[in-house]
Amino acid sequence: MAAAKVQSRSNFNREARRARKITKVCTINRSAQDLFRFWRNLENLPRFAKHLVSVQNISGKDSRWEAKSPGGTSKWEAEVTSEHENHFIAWHSKKGSEIDNAGSVRFEPAPGGQGTEVRVLLDYIPPVGKLGAMVAKLYGEEPDIQVEEDLGRFKALMETGEIPATEGQPVGAAQSKRRRK
Repeated sequence: MAAAKVQSRSNFNREARRARKITKVCTINRSAQDLFRFWRNLENLPRFAKHLVSVQNISGKDSRWEAKSPGGTSKWEAEVTSEHENHFIAWHSKKGSEIDNAGSVRFEPAPGGQGTEVRVLLDYIPPVGKLGAMVAKLYGEEPDIQVEEDLGRFKALMETGEIPATEGQPVGAAQSKRRRK
């Protein structure tokens, strides 16, 4: 039950030196079974992952993804490569995808019986190499930040049934003073 690694794919082998690795962890006050079931229905992911436009299940293991990118949208197909019910899902993008990626998500009991620890590992090769990574960062589309924010929204959704929205809300005392002038 090893995590998906960059070396698991031939095109990743050739491009491993350019691959970016992301690891994010979040504790959620829900059972691993509930979290796994929600996440495994990949079509649920755009509900909390803001950069995802859509995920479509093609078969039990294959899916079609579309994500926002600085240049519009990017599309790829992915395959679930390993799965252990209620504990682990691993995947990789298929050959010819616009975004080469591989990763896994683990659902483990949190210390002290305080819910479930969700650990996301993601390896991806930025389109257009370093230039693509810099452009993504400029446009606020950096996957490292996106995964962390997505996990926060996943936590909120799974614990409360909704994702808090702050858009349109005042930003605090400093903003209020500027408005009065």
